[in-house]
Amino acid sequence: MAVTTTDAPLSQGALLTPGEVAVLFRVDPKTVTRWAQAGKLSAVRTLGGHRRFHESEVRSLLTGVPTQRAAE
Repeated sequence: MAVTTTDAPLSQGALLTPGEVAVLFRVDPKTVTRWAQAGKLSAVRTLGGHRRFHESEVRSLLTGVPTQRAAE
């Protein structure tokens, strides 16, 4: 499994849920989970086993995503 776990403190930045990341990328939350499994996006596991994503990493990936053009 390509998910990285870390004991880093939460003070390193905000953590986002798969649902929050999905809204930013306009995809389904399951797609975000697949990206984490494929190693395209690093995830932190909570004690309950849920994935969380570093906001800084997500924001940096968003800058590389082309914006949707308005319909002409």
